[in-house]
Amino acid sequence: MGVRIITTDDLRDFKIELLEELKALLTRDGEYKSKKWLKSPEVRELLGISHGTLQNLRINGTLPYSKVGGVLYYDYQDIIQLIENNKIHNT
Repeated sequence: MGVRIITTDDLRDFKIELLEELKALLTRDGEYKSKKWLKSPEVRELLGISHGTLQNLRINGTLPYSKVGGVLYYDYQDIIQLIENNKIHNT
């Protein structure tokens, strides 16, 4: 493997790309925060979980939900609470 020299232009390009990705993430997160209720696909995307995992969270009562006309809705604050309650502190 050869040696590659990184220039200041390379670093600047990396910084710009990183900032653009962070903006995209913050915008997407803000999209969820503005909603009180999220549908299953939005919850799966937000948590990065599969359909089966979300179903298990419902079945075992870990994540409360409401069902209206066959559509499942999840309270955004319940999702945040779930994450906070399962926070692990390694000290």
